[in-house]
Amino acid sequence: MIDEFAKDNLHGRLRRDREALLWKLDGLSEYDARRPLTVTGSNLLGLVKHVASVEARYFGEVFDRPSPEPLPRWQDHDGGDLWATEDETRDQIIEFYRRTWEHSYATINELPLDAPGHVPWWPDPHPNTNLFAVLVHVLGETNRHAGHADILREGVDGRTGMRPEHEVQIDEEARAAYYAKIEQAARSAASAASAASAASAASAASAASAASAASAASARA
Repeated sequence: MIDEFAKDNLHGRLRRDREALLWKLDGLSEYDARRPLTVTGSNLLGLVKHVASVEARYFGEVFDRPSPEPLPRWQDHDGGDLWATEDETRDQIIEFYRRTWEHSYATINELPLDAPGHVPWWPDPHPNTNLFAVLVHVLGETNRHAGHADILREGVDGRTGMRPEHEVQIDEEARAAYYAKIEQAARSAASAASAASAASAASAASAASAASAASAASARA
């Protein structure tokens, strides 16, 4: 009973976070969906492609149920799953992700939580695992990258949130006031820390000077 509850709960949360990740592409131009948004090249469509590839492997070859998708060998990973080439369409990547969900569903549905799996890219002594651990791992990966996507999307056009039905209309004035409040708190804290550091340094210098004077007086005596 508890195994089925755990499986349904984890799988339900995975479904939720997948949809949240995909929603971050909603309404974006082709350029904004693909362009690098950080100095390390993080981009929204690349996040979807990466998470799709990760899930395809974990619920595929880890349980000797290879994904039907044409994945390169994990040993040959070169970061190509982190961005979309000009020849890959947004729809192709999204459909790849959705097909991966179907393959994952079959693995999750047909195997018990303690079903053994083997992750060859995990270092010793961790490669041997089970479905429960992999479900938790993939959920964590998806959740983490959905969070990355949320921040990236906010930087593009200010849109935030997890689901379209919960999206709140942007109030630029309220956002600016909130930003200013946090900025002021950060500056005040930094100023206080700097003053405390200076006071501590002065105190230490004073103590050292007093100790030196005492030592000199003792030597004269």
